[in-house]
Amino acid sequence: MYKIDTVSVLGDGGWGTTLAILLAKKGLKVRLWSAFAGYADTLKTTHNNEKFLPGIVIPDEIEITSDMHVATDRAAAIVIAIPSQFLRSVISRLKGMHLGAKVIISVVKGIENETFKRSSEIIKDEIGDLDIAVLSGPTIACEIAGGLPATSVVASVSKDVAKQAQELFMSDRFRVYTSTDIIGVELGGALKNIIAIAAGISDGLKLGTNAKAALFTRGLVEMKRLGSALGAEQETFNGLSGIGDLVTTCISLYSRNRTVGEEITRGKKLSDLIENMDMVAEGIETTRSVYGLSKKIGIEMPITEQVYQVLFKDKNPHTAVSDLMLRDKKPE
Repeated sequence: MYKIDTVSVLGDGGWGTTLAILLAKKGLKVRLWSAFAGYADTLKTTHNNEKFLPGIVIPDEIEITSDMHVATDRAAAIVIAIPSQFLRSVISRLKGMHLGAKVIISVVKGIENETFKRSSEIIKDEIGDLDIAVLSGPTIACEIAGGLPATSVVASVSKDVAKQAQELFMSDRFRVYTSTDIIGVELGGALKNIIAIAAGISDGLKLGTNAKAALFTRGLVEMKRLGSALGAEQETFNGLSGIGDLVTTCISLYSRNRTVGEEITRGKKLSDLIENMDMVAEGIETTRSVYGLSKKIGIEMPITEQVYQVLFKDKNPHTAVSDLMLRDKKPE
């Protein structure tokens, strides 16, 4: 196993910043890339990511830059923490660059609208067939940045690459497991955000614990159904990147996706919510992607369909709940 001593983290959101801090505390040389030069200067001056990770000090040892060449120069590993709908445009900037990185690790939790592709597929499209791993799981950034214990799973088609990424992130407060089911791990991280929006709608309508439990279980069925059709292993969805991340995102007060659902029930317009959010709620655009994908390949996803109708067709949330409850009778 080769030694990784320098890591580039592309993306200064809450999760990218948290991982940069985690890696720096392990003694690695870390460069954190910001898309905006002005905000990169703010981070360097204040050592605090007030917009995306307030209250957490960024160590002096982390080099912050908005220059992609500087960020990736001689980095043995590149961690990609870019919102899914911007991923392709950012990654395309790496074309033609001499990348010394031996492994690319995506922590993106979304699906591209136009192509329905996962992050690892987009990365391969843009910069070729490098060693790619994906990290996903129940990982609320502010909790991990604050030193609270958490677990996650890293997946790659190569067991060796998965083990290398596991070694990179593993610490006494962040336990990492490995998997070779990269499809299942990526889909779990993306699909759970749709169910989290539904959970927020449930909370906003005060539908109770029973309804939320139903969303967990039937939402998991939808995740498995689509995953199987796309080549994922069913068992993966019973793990950290499936039910683990699903439960966390549906119940956490820090969950942006759950909050979107709750705000919709208060009469907020989706366009206004998006405009006033500093951080991206991946579930919004993932709902659009997955709804289109499910129709294209003929997979039944009733919760996803109702979330889509509420978000993009202004369907009344109460009506959406009734339509879910009054579907044709079926065995479990």
